[in-house]
Amino acid sequence: MNTNERHVPVMLRRCLDLLAPALAEPGAVVVDCTLGMGGHSEALLETFPAARLIGLDRDPQALDLAAERLAAHGDRATLVHAVYDELPDVLARLGTPRVQGVLFDLGVSSLQLDEAERGFAYAQDAPLDMRMDQTRGISAAEVLNTYPPGDLVRILRTYGEEKQARRIVEAVVRERDAHPFDRSARLVELIRDALPQAAKRTGGNPAKRTFQALRIEVNGELPVLERAVPAAVDALAVGGRIAVLSYHSLEDRLVKKVLAAGATSTAPAGLPVVPERYQPRLKLLTRGAELPADEEIAANRRAAPARLRGAERIREVQE
Repeated sequence: MNTNERHVPVMLRRCLDLLAPALAEPGAVVVDCTLGMGGHSEALLETFPAARLIGLDRDPQALDLAAERLAAHGDRATLVHAVYDELPDVLARLGTPRVQGVLFDLGVSSLQLDEAERGFAYAQDAPLDMRMDQTRGISAAEVLNTYPPGDLVRILRTYGEEKQARRIVEAVVRERDAHPFDRSARLVELIRDALPQAAKRTGGNPAKRTFQALRIEVNGELPVLERAVPAAVDALAVGGRIAVLSYHSLEDRLVKKVLAAGATSTAPAGLPVVPERYQPRLKLLTRGAELPADEEIAANRRAAPARLRGAERIREVQE
């Protein structure tokens, strides 16, 4: 299966429409901060022939596949092995301090979900890895086998919103001393056994929340995103636009907070005239978070949890 068949870009048409006004002029630069297998990037390059693209991904395998997919566009596409909170450093190295568009498509890529040995999918047995970049960092197995119980409970509650976190962690701690965890199927079975019957009847696969929590911890996803979205806003030229696809409430809340803050006046209350330096620097382009259409969800079930937010940079920050 080629990359086009393996990866169907989520809410593609709407992302292109949101970014379009900023990318029509010659010399426009758009950054795909989550390149994956290049589906969104390919569409950006084809739709905006005068634009250049910078694509970032932490996954070397994804970069290789995307490079093949985008090869026809030659030097219009510059691909970089980097995590998206490294955006300011990447732009500085490339001599491109300001850009006209930024796209984030957060969460796990189709490549990572479909490659069983990566350990992201709870539906198939695999090594408990979950690193988006397998050249560095600790695996999910190391987290399960070495973290103190209190830290594991916090991770499952905070990142997985798992109400049964303590039950699951108690079961993990009992098991790991004698037989450390290394495979996903064993963890899924332990979670099923640890949960009360009522908890197993709701919310799909009972391991889903634990796997999400471990993935977020292993890859530092929320701290990275907390740095990356403000950095992306700072990198936008006036008139530049940002579009962000989130896939769970933790991501979406963080994105909403950053964009809403940028679209709000910072003036002290009671000023008769608001000076320029206090004026909002962003204009929101979406009313709340936009959702995929039913037709898209029917054709691509991975689009179902997507939430899209966008904003336009309307002024520089005045010191």
